[in-house]
Amino acid sequence: MTYLRIAAFVLVLAACAPGDGGGGDGGDDSGGGYMAAAQSMTVEQLAAKAGCTPHIQIDAVDLRQGHCETGDGQFFLTTFTTQEGKDAWMDTAPEYNPHLVGPLWTALSSRAVLERVQRRLGGDLHLKDHRVKG
Repeated sequence: MTYLRIAAFVLVLAACAPGDGGGGDGGDDSGGGYMAAAQSMTVEQLAAKAGCTPHIQIDAVDLRQGHCETGDGQFFLTTFTTQEGKDAWMDTAPEYNPHLVGPLWTALSSRAVLERVQRRLGGDLHLKDHRVKG
């Protein structure tokens, strides 16, 4: 049941997500090579690193999301086109669900599953504070 609530939450967020105002590729590469590489990371690439083939559930302009299931458990991978879009999504994420957070992506599941997935994907585990500080 938890995964159905999470999927419904993500669908609502996708419908409410702000656009990038047409300036999504404004030429600002302030994140350096690391952010440039992160921008090209797809749901499929993250899923491959985690050992699954994602079932794409949201394929929007600002974000994409896929559901994965591995021996580690079930989880959702979401990628964003901008840091601002990711921040907006994270600001509305329910605090009772932990997130694994990387550059322009998140994974959502139970803490136990995310701790196992983190070994393959890296990222920071956020239990209540969803914003990456830095």
